[in-house]
Amino acid sequence: MDLKRINDHVSVSGQIQPEDVAALKAAGFVAIVNNRPDGESPDQPTSAEIEAAAKAAGLHYYAIPLGREGVSPDMVEQTKSVLEGSAGPVFCFCRSGTRSTTLWALSQAGEMEAGEIIREAAEAGYDMSHLAGHLSRS
Repeated sequence: MDLKRINDHVSVSGQIQPEDVAALKAAGFVAIVNNRPDGESPDQPTSAEIEAAAKAAGLHYYAIPLGREGVSPDMVEQTKSVLEGSAGPVFCFCRSGTRSTTLWALSQAGEMEAGEIIREAAEAGYDMSHLAGHLSRS
């Protein structure tokens, strides 16, 4: 698991396995957000498998899959709601972490300056500069 910290409240990574959940709990995360649709890869665990591991570990679990249809306003609002409603660090994952970072970035538009969002994502290894126009809304 290649965990990348965006800020004190959110970290992202690529695909995790159910057995990774205990380490996420031990690292202090309170919630897991799955941004990867089921069935993208034959070796990928299902959302239900990761959800069961999260619940067994006492973590909140949210599925906000971002697939070929692209980002919707509802996905951005769901992400914002999870982040605002969590009383501790949130861990988000997809195949590589890019979709998770994209949803985080869009959910922060109007909450943070666009440059700060882009900088935090870049420090974690993700280029969100292409979203600058969307991040500047207030």
